[in-house]
Amino acid sequence: MLEVTGLHVAYGGIQAVRSITFHVNEGETVALIGANGAGKTSTLKAIARVLDAVGGDVHFCGEDITRIAPHHIIRKGIALVPEGRGVFPRLTVLENLHMGAYIHNAAVDVEKDLKMVYGYFPRLKERESQLAGTLSGGEQQMLAIGRALMSRPKMLLLDEPSMGLAPIMVQKIFEVVRAVAADGMTILLIEQNARLALQSSQRGYVMESGEITFNGESAMLLDDPKVRAAYLGE
Repeated sequence: MLEVTGLHVAYGGIQAVRSITFHVNEGETVALIGANGAGKTSTLKAIARVLDAVGGDVHFCGEDITRIAPHHIIRKGIALVPEGRGVFPRLTVLENLHMGAYIHNAAVDVEKDLKMVYGYFPRLKERESQLAGTLSGGEQQMLAIGRALMSRPKMLLLDEPSMGLAPIMVQKIFEVVRAVAADGMTILLIEQNARLALQSSQRGYVMESGEITFNGESAMLLDDPKVRAAYLGE
């Protein structure tokens, strides 16, 4: 579904991503792990066209999307859940979810999608009239994922969904991530908790200093001594 070839991203003279190549198959959850500053978020932003790629190509469902306008990405079927959640704090939960559905016209379909999101996150239903800025961090993360799902994406890009959350909320978020994946969603996941990321994915890529240095099935990476020492705290 997603094929990234020779992707290069830079901030001025600083090279954040150095000609990386990887792919994500339809229906897969793929984890991208690495230390802070490894280039993971820059990779996701380049795919979503929030950042311009200096070089390389990104193909999605066989189409070259490397240089299309950013606002067309969501219509192609890619939804980014950014690091830091990025909810609209002065809009209600319901209004935030409707913002995720702005590319759809049929009200009946939007209502159907709302029921789907509330099925994953019952707490959002309870809070639907509450301002998003007054939600807890975990509830805002639920809302950010729910808003992305409202666009009916073919693929979710998740950037650090557990960041800053209490362990019980992290568990809830990842229960839903796994449920969404089980329902057929393709997911590219960046997660600071490397163990959790690999336990929730089929394959993984390890990034160091803007380069992919290792990749393989997630179970294999979990058992690899170098990965365990560098990223799993062992």
